[in-house]
Amino acid sequence: MITSLPNLLTLSRILVIPPIVVLFFFDSPTIRWVMLGLYVVACITDFFDGWAARSMNQVSNLGRFLDPIADKLLVASIILMVAATGQLDGVDIIACLIILIREITVSGLREHLAEVQIGVPVSKLAKWKTTIQMLALGFLLIGNAAENILPAHDIGRAMIWAAAVLTVITGFDYLRAGLRHMTETDMAALKNQDK
Repeated sequence: MITSLPNLLTLSRILVIPPIVVLFFFDSPTIRWVMLGLYVVACITDFFDGWAARSMNQVSNLGRFLDPIADKLLVASIILMVAATGQLDGVDIIACLIILIREITVSGLREHLAEVQIGVPVSKLAKWKTTIQMLALGFLLIGNAAENILPAHDIGRAMIWAAAVLTVITGFDYLRAGLRHMTETDMAALKNQDK
């Protein structure tokens, strides 16, 4: 049901994306803090939607569908805006591309495997990747507005590279598992044809 608390939390993560994107065009220290606040709320809903669904026994197909989409839309939007506004440029764009390519690839793989009713569990390393990636984006959002407190932009740059490295490792693990299943399925189909 779309009006269940877990699904509303997930939808709120999608609804916060347009305001964050618009605020990129009105850059000031105050705006940066507002963006970070919206982003932190979105990250909190990412934790609580799953927790609420399990604890309230409201796990739904809609929720399982929306949750990863909301995550990817949020991450992709911020990465694209950080790159478009020049907060990350040069070689740092490669880290952004690695993350986006992995997200698209793993989404496609999950969709294919779901069609044949094979689940791809999230590994602990993938959860670490997500945490580091979310922190990196938060630091990049606040950027130089926090320069009197800490070098947020530099921390964000370092963390986006750490997330990119973990992205490659976890993406390879998912791809290897998916390809192994597809190869085994193809081999079984060939054997059945030979009979």
